[in-house]
Amino acid sequence: MPNLVAVVVAHDSAEALPACLAALAVEGVPAIVVDNASRDRSAEIAAAAGAAVIRNARNEGYGRANNAGVRAARARRVLILNPDVTLRPGAAEALLAAAAAWPEAGLYAPRIVEPDGRFFYQPRSLLAPYLTNPSGRRDPPEGDACAPFLSGACLMVERRFFLDIGGFDEAIFLFYEDDDLCRRVAEAGRALVHVHAAEVLHGRGRSSGSEPGRVFRTRWHQAWSRAYVARKYAVADPVLPGLLANGFKALLSGLALRRAGIERYGGSAAGAWAALRGRSALAREGLE
Repeated sequence: MPNLVAVVVAHDSAEALPACLAALAVEGVPAIVVDNASRDRSAEIAAAAGAAVIRNARNEGYGRANNAGVRAARARRVLILNPDVTLRPGAAEALLAAAAAWPEAGLYAPRIVEPDGRFFYQPRSLLAPYLTNPSGRRDPPEGDACAPFLSGACLMVERRFFLDIGGFDEAIFLFYEDDDLCRRVAEAGRALVHVHAAEVLHGRGRSSGSEPGRVFRTRWHQAWSRAYVARKYAVADPVLPGLLANGFKALLSGLALRRAGIERYGGSAAGAWAALRGRSALAREGLE
């Protein structure tokens, strides 16, 4: 049984997958690609690269697809990463070394480098009240460090522990799955570790190809998921303020005939309105 298997969820990811899978192969990490009903050649590209492929008949969403991949993995640990993430040489080894050094931790994440060379580090999370940072001051770590939040773009976790705490929350279709997972890991008494020597490149926004209505749909789920996790953990509920602010901006965009603004702000307002009415994200996607 391998010590580490990668799980990659793909949806119209043919452009990004080759580099992602090639980097995993160089690191000696076998991959499972869960294809969320891609309309392009994502599944074929994954199979040709030697990955095991799970083909979903429809888009199951990020969390549900990742959970399926982790259940299928036969390894002590899993590396969950987006298709637009590529490992730099030595990244997998550094993550495994960190797990050996701090076996009591729950999640390990690499240093994420953006296309412009910037080191991505989120200084706060909606669901991390145990580390308040209202101004969002950004002080990235200069070495290995515990963190209140680790990005779901790339995470390593012990497979059994991930499944024991329920994996990603399957009520969420998209967005805030990582915040929710990090909160539950912390509540289980396990640390979240940033591993500075493990470096990955993140293409940001290249995980999926473009499709009509994508902006509206994305913003809908972002607003809905934020409201869902806020209520789940009894933190400040953003539904009504988000609905009013984005509804007003959508109205102004409509008066100015700005289609981009209508899609962006209209999607956010619609997601907040759905959350206020108690409609689920899975119902919107026909998955209930």
